[in-house]
Amino acid sequence: MSIDLTQDYFALFGLPRRYALDEMALEAAWHDLQSQVHPDRYAHLPDADKRRSMQWATRVNEAFRTLRKPLARAQYLLELAGVDTGLETNTVMSPEFLMEQMEWREAVEEARLAREVEELEQLHLRLQQHAREVRGDLAHQLDTDHDYPAAADTVRRLMFIDKLQQEIDEALLALEH
Repeated sequence: MSIDLTQDYFALFGLPRRYALDEMALEAAWHDLQSQVHPDRYAHLPDADKRRSMQWATRVNEAFRTLRKPLARAQYLLELAGVDTGLETNTVMSPEFLMEQMEWREAVEEARLAREVEELEQLHLRLQQHAREVRGDLAHQLDTDHDYPAAADTVRRLMFIDKLQQEIDEALLALEH
């Protein structure tokens, strides 16, 4: 068994290079590759073969972790397209999006301070729906339009949404105790 460590993650799993991904196919391909490269299969071989197996297994796991998460998959697709998402340097967002984020954060903070678990749960559900819509936009930008600059902006938006989702989860967890 040999894995070409220069392949992109999609090629590694035999999947099309798309944001919209068949998660069952990804999971099946991961299990198949894992069974082929798992270091335990090479434990009886010389050290060089053991190291190679470890490299293969590491690459397979890294690829799987990246492709199974929508945000990481989008960032990876942009990277493959040569687009710098500017996550560290480009924090410019539309005023509408920033206003929306402020409203979400205020609603979460009010519900948290008032210890309104039901309200936080409703915000959680609404934010999940909003994230699904944004991911739908992202899929269209990446897979249909190949509009990578717009997709990079959408990735940055999703990062804000994911962070807010985590804040809601943390607030709910804190209120449970």
